[in-house]
Amino acid sequence: MKLFKQLAILATLLMAAFLLSPAASAGWQAALPGAQLLGAGDFRKYGFLVYTARLYTVGGKMGENTAFALELTYHRSIKRDALVDASIAEIKRIQGNTVSAEQLQQWREQMQQSFIDVDEGSQLTGVFLPGRGAQFYVGEQLKSEIRDMAYAKAFFAIWLDPRSRDPDLRAQLLGTSKG
Repeated sequence: MKLFKQLAILATLLMAAFLLSPAASAGWQAALPGAQLLGAGDFRKYGFLVYTARLYTVGGKMGENTAFALELTYHRSIKRDALVDASIAEIKRIQGNTVSAEQLQQWREQMQQSFIDVDEGSQLTGVFLPGRGAQFYVGEQLKSEIRDMAYAKAFFAIWLDPRSRDPDLRAQLLGTSKG
């Protein structure tokens, strides 16, 4: 019993040391040192501003193997389940029959762990890491890391694929907008 208590105290101290360390609060910028804003735009639904999106890359360009961060700053309150449902629906729309129902269910569970209920001012950032997968941050805190490249590509395609629901926002993010 005494050993268990000592181990519990040690585990608590180690967790506190980690949470107070610079690595725990460095935010997504630690995963992409030197990242610069490539583009930004607003997403509106029925005329209402939902979020502002910003795309950051290292070196100022995008490619298939480019690490990047997509930062969403919300202007409305949205429940986590609604964010997950909308993300899954968009992945299904873009990917079609290339993703199985089982895979979508697994991705839904991963999103449930990665997302939160958002309020005005909440910031969620997804970081695409080629060859590894994706990291998801709430504010500056790492919420989850998903080591699944198929998931990472399908998720970020919601905004960056040519079949994106909002081609104007896509162009703004990629810095190719004409207006």
